Amino acid sequence: MMNQLQELEKQLLDDDNEEEGDAVSVITNSNSEWSETIQTLISSSSPNKPIATSATSSTTSSSSSTSSVASPVSLCSKQTIMEVASAISEGKTDVLNEILARLAQLANAKGNSEQRLTECMLLALKSRLNSVESSPPVTELFSKEHAAATQLLYDLSPCFKLGFMAANQAILDATLDQPSCNKLHVIDFDIGQGGQYTTLLHALSERGRGNPAVIKITCIADNGGDERLKTVGSKLSLVAERLGVRLKFTVVPSLKLSDLSRESLGCELDEPLAVNFAFKLYRMPDESVSVENPRDELLRRVKRLAPCVVTLVEQEINTNTAPFASRVGEAVGYYGALFESIESTFGRENSERVKVEEGLLRKIANSVACEGRDRVERCEVFGKWRARMSMAGFELKPLSESVAESIRARLNCGNPGFTVKEENGGISFGWMGRTLTVASAWR
Repeated sequence: MMNQLQELEKQLLDDDNEEEGDAVSVITNSNSEWSETIQTLISSSSPNKPIATSATSSTTSSSSSTSSVASPVSLCSKQTIMEVASAISEGKTDVLNEILARLAQLANAKGNSEQRLTECMLLALKSRLNSVESSPPVTELFSKEHAAATQLLYDLSPCFKLGFMAANQAILDATLDQPSCNKLHVIDFDIGQGGQYTTLLHALSERGRGNPAVIKITCIADNGGDERLKTVGSKLSLVAERLGVRLKFTVVPSLKLSDLSRESLGCELDEPLAVNFAFKLYRMPDESVSVENPRDELLRRVKRLAPCVVTLVEQEINTNTAPFASRVGEAVGYYGALFESIESTFGRENSERVKVEEGLLRKIANSVACEGRDRVERCEVFGKWRARMSMAGFELKPLSESVAESIRARLNCGNPGFTVKEENGGISFGWMGRTLTVASAWR
């Protein structure tokens, strides 16, 4: 019976390539409630038999729902979290304290991955209750501490690190057959600490074969001249010099979308142009927040630059248009898998793990407790990104199986729980069957 129900769930949540736009949101809205109802029915009919929950109970794309696997969060914890979410949504303040007290008994900031996630969800839900008076400060998501925690996540989690590698490989493949294949210009709208380009510089050095590679990296500053970006440029220049690669690093002051052009970005006619969107677009407001829709407008402006490739790497979770209760279910499924993958690699007292999880707490709190412009964490699933890219005029450039094989060869963490697979034209990276990030290329 369980197998049949899981297969039914898989079919209902499967992300058809032809489905676009609002269809994704519709699935999301009913997804979590349906799965919870099924689990309750099964539990009541077989009280003595443990049930393995599906990690797809709060996903909206085939990259997350093609495999039914044991959920990293126990049914007890998840049910209690969803009870709180339902009580908040329905305004049942009379029972909230009792449910929160039960949830607190399951939480432990220093416990296992499930207990730590429960602690994060508890704090996020409490923030939601107090959001009218004091919502989680959005400025925390733009602090130096959060930037450092995010960079640690990118460095330590294979699902994020390999996403950057896949983007690099797509850039290299797209420029290999260009007339000036030894030249390359990459535009990045959120370069972070520049870790992705250290790897790219190494790859360009190996491809040079005695003829020095020339690369221009142009990054867009959020607030005019950014000293942090200049520091990133200095570090990358040292790496390039050591590898024998000629690097020109340019910081462009924050531009209005209307001013975005090849001229303003210093693009030359004879250089292959690549645009990299790695964990950037999800932070841009879309049509649900602003009538200007900066998210889609940026994509249209980039299309006009005529790049030979645009790389996109995003988390596979819907915290954008999904209503509050569904976002809670999404967060439990997604971050439950991510927390468990982190625990498989690092001990409970590891200081870097603690910093990463502090950053994840800020992300969870923002996506769960905030609304409107205050909600910066607005991730979408790959099916929705496909729709957005297509509407902007881009064509999917499927990443080949050879790229996936190359990435698998680099997955040398010794943990079989991590997965890499080519799917729907992109490459997905996940933990125990649950997709966490997806990389894709467009032209």
